[in-house]
Amino acid sequence: LEAFVAIIPFYKPTLRRKDMDAVLQTMVDERIGPGERKNLFLKEFCERVGFTEGVALRTIVDALTFSLKILDLPAGSAIGASVLAPSFYSDVVRSSGYELMLGDIDKEHGCLSSKEAERLVQEGCKALLLHEPVCQIPFGVEYKELGVPVIEDISQSIGSSFEGRNAGSWGDLAICSFEEDGVVSCGGGAALVFNDREHKTAVSELLLNMRRYVELPDMNAALGLIQLAAFDEHLHRRRELYSLYSKSLMKTHHRLFGIGHIDFEPNGYGFCTTLDSKAEDVIAFAKKYEVSAKRTFVDSLAQDHQEEFETYPVALPAFHRSISLPIYPFLSQSDLQVVLKVVAHLP
Repeated sequence: LEAFVAIIPFYKPTLRRKDMDAVLQTMVDERIGPGERKNLFLKEFCERVGFTEGVALRTIVDALTFSLKILDLPAGSAIGASVLAPSFYSDVVRSSGYELMLGDIDKEHGCLSSKEAERLVQEGCKALLLHEPVCQIPFGVEYKELGVPVIEDISQSIGSSFEGRNAGSWGDLAICSFEEDGVVSCGGGAALVFNDREHKTAVSELLLNMRRYVELPDMNAALGLIQLAAFDEHLHRRRELYSLYSKSLMKTHHRLFGIGHIDFEPNGYGFCTTLDSKAEDVIAFAKKYEVSAKRTFVDSLAQDHQEEFETYPVALPAFHRSISLPIYPFLSQSDLQVVLKVVAHLP
């Protein structure tokens, strides 16, 4: 069973063979390190998400580290985040000289709840680190009104919108990963974007001695430019698939994770359902029909708080019983039909 490889993989990069021409041209130009393509990619990305300034970096860890540094918080400050946020948040926050305080999620959208965000700030958090899981965005919440800076992680939500408000509009700064499974993929990399000119000065100072080691190479940026050019096309397809999956899920007794409102336009980064049965049993059922499936939040901060149901009454059931299924633009019609049948018959 450990060696089993599903015919339908969990994700597939949205790159065509012809897209590799952009990378080959970068190699022909003999400029594969950070350069003009990186600058162009960053400019187009900023325009896409509604920010004026930013920096393109090699990893999401770099982006989060830079965002914490430019906020210049007092040493030992507490940073608030959702307990379902990625576990690497803790490592980056600690290595930056801060501590992480956790809160529960909102059952409507899966992001840090308004009530919990307010509690965290009242208990001393000097900034909030907003994780937006599997397409979700925190509609109805105004974190900025709490009076502390908000770093919004749009890695899984870029392109999602609700009633005209897009991912990226809840934070003072935004970070986004461009890894292989991303909605926008450079085969690796990340961006930190913002509007504050003082942040640009701070970033420039950080880059003085390490620019060549942390900025996104042109090789990766060339891929990113292709992805941005096809973004609307891919987003349309992802939304079509998400809608089909949601309709199939309605045939079961399981619940869609996050926003179920008709006006929600997800980016289709992932399709997540919170089960009323054991996740392991459902994953085994999917694999029986050669469909990859996995627990959605297995690598989240919640792994160290698995039994604290009184503290995280909404997040922990999602942690234990949520699974995700394959959803990506290049899913073939035949594979799509198999996945839809599996969704419709989840035990």
